[in-house]
Amino acid sequence: MKKIRDAQTIIGMLEGGELAQALSGDITETLTKLKDLGEITGSKSTVKGKVVLTLDFEVKAGAVTVLAGIDTKVPKAPRGSSFYWITDDGSLSTEHPQQTDMFSGPRSAADRQ
Repeated sequence: MKKIRDAQTIIGMLEGGELAQALSGDITETLTKLKDLGEITGSKSTVKGKVVLTLDFEVKAGAVTVLAGIDTKVPKAPRGSSFYWITDDGSLSTEHPQQTDMFSGPRSAADRQ
């Protein structure tokens, strides 16, 4: 009777070796994303990620079924912000709605409200 007690061997055998390959790929992908985010946010900030391997065991009549799952967590890349003014009708404007444009020329007194 062949006994398997080593975690590395068990993980390597699961799903015909495909689980270990997928886990390695997810670790590499997570580290690459974290490296890229670290370069965006600067060298003084800490960027954290996570790769979680979950093994669920189902035992019935002396046999075991192993169900594996891999979850990864990487923070989203920071995005810039944009500033606009809100007009009375709910539109966005790059100009303050209560300030006049001094470069558009003189306005007649009839245009004032």
